[in-house]
Amino acid sequence: MRKVFDNAGTALEGLLFDGMTIMSGGFGLCGIPENLIAALLKSGVKDITVISNNCGVDGFGLGVLLDAKRIRKMISSYVGENKEFERQYLAGELQLEFNPQGTLAERIRAGGAGIPGFYTKTGVGTLIAEGKEHKDFGGETYIMETGLVADLSIVKAWKADTEGNLVYRKTARNFNPMMATAGKVTVAEVEEIVPAGSLDPDHIHTPGIFVQRLIKGSFEKRIEQRTVRKKETA
Repeated sequence: MRKVFDNAGTALEGLLFDGMTIMSGGFGLCGIPENLIAALLKSGVKDITVISNNCGVDGFGLGVLLDAKRIRKMISSYVGENKEFERQYLAGELQLEFNPQGTLAERIRAGGAGIPGFYTKTGVGTLIAEGKEHKDFGGETYIMETGLVADLSIVKAWKADTEGNLVYRKTARNFNPMMATAGKVTVAEVEEIVPAGSLDPDHIHTPGIFVQRLIKGSFEKRIEQRTVRKKETA
């Protein structure tokens, strides 16, 4: 099966429908699939539920889908970098399911591993626990969280071979590997594609069996918050 596609638009053909659930990798603006996000915007798909640590920033990353009001619901752990997100949420235009960050990561990992639910102490006694099953283990109270699976996962890696085996670079690994396993279909964008067999098997983070489609992208790699020391005067 051919996995390498010419561009993000063709890689998403036949996969999109209104009301679908999409997992999008990245943490802040680090390791986000920006080419595939742009293709989602261009496609016109709407009323989507997005599972992602955050929703980009105003005008970039997932923020472009938010600006176009294509997102119906976010399942996230952090949303503090986006003013439009705040506006839509407070105006009742956007649904939000908040998760502690570790819980979100484990829900995605569980979904990819075929685990429908698990118990955690995180969130017990808080708003997070409302309406969830409680159970005692060893005298401690836990709440049940469900695994997450998406219709489509879009992820960003550093390098891939033509079979879809992926290697991530440093902190850009973040949520990407677990999301790659939790999508019914996974599309990856990378900086470099090499022939099959070129990657050291010990260095592969996501086996190609989890990746159905692949593109080589171009990346802006924008810095989310630039902090520099003020120049000292003589």
